[in-house]
Amino acid sequence: MADSHIPASSDKSGATSPAPAVTRAAAVLDALAASATGRLTLSDLSREVGIPKSSTSNLLLALEEARLISRQGSEFTLGRKLVELGAAYLGRMDEVQEFYRYCEQASVLSRETVRIAMLDGTNVIYLARYEGHPAVRLTSNIGDKMPVSLCAVGKALIARLRDHDLEEMFPDDAELPVLTPKSLRTGAELKAQLKEIRAQGFAFEDEESTTGVVCLAVSVPTRGAHGPSLGLSVTALKATYTPEQGSQMVKELQELAHSLGNPMG
Repeated sequence: MADSHIPASSDKSGATSPAPAVTRAAAVLDALAASATGRLTLSDLSREVGIPKSSTSNLLLALEEARLISRQGSEFTLGRKLVELGAAYLGRMDEVQEFYRYCEQASVLSRETVRIAMLDGTNVIYLARYEGHPAVRLTSNIGDKMPVSLCAVGKALIARLRDHDLEEMFPDDAELPVLTPKSLRTGAELKAQLKEIRAQGFAFEDEESTTGVVCLAVSVPTRGAHGPSLGLSVTALKATYTPEQGSQMVKELQELAHSLGNPMG
């Protein structure tokens, strides 16, 4: 018999939740974030969350009052309160503050587009972006998610995982997301590249997510067993990139990674 003290959520947002309303609210925010236009109607959101329109309407009203979403005519968008919450989260991460300080004074990275990202399952989330001159604007922005197989920083981070974990996440025949003709296509291709990354100490992405753009990345030494898995990456235009430039970029990325991972060192 099910525990009567724990209400079950039977909608798409989760099979069982101790707080279904919170789970559904999170599902609404996720749906709006994933929307191609950033806008969804009541009917859209009711379908996404899997509950009646009347219940969805009450949920949206509560989220709107909290400024977590905003109503524009018959459509809803993410609210500005989320920007405040995100900024507060990032502002309390010492790593992000140190990231900006280092990039501003670095001889090479100060002129490049540099990002810090966190591992989130089989994706990375970009936490901060430093823009040198000229900035490479075709790449991911703060808050964007990217599959690990498509980006240098993702591959640098999962290269730290144990082999049996990688086997579970990426079987040899696993089909990977593709953005360009150079994107890796199978789990076998990804794991072969991870062996190279482990050997050389950094990851290189050659137009795998954006045509005309290359990227180098390193992982940050983990601070504590349960600390966030962070990585650093720098992008450059393929047309002007040279191996010598890459060596200089990796050197400074590794210096910054050491500083973030060992603040007392």
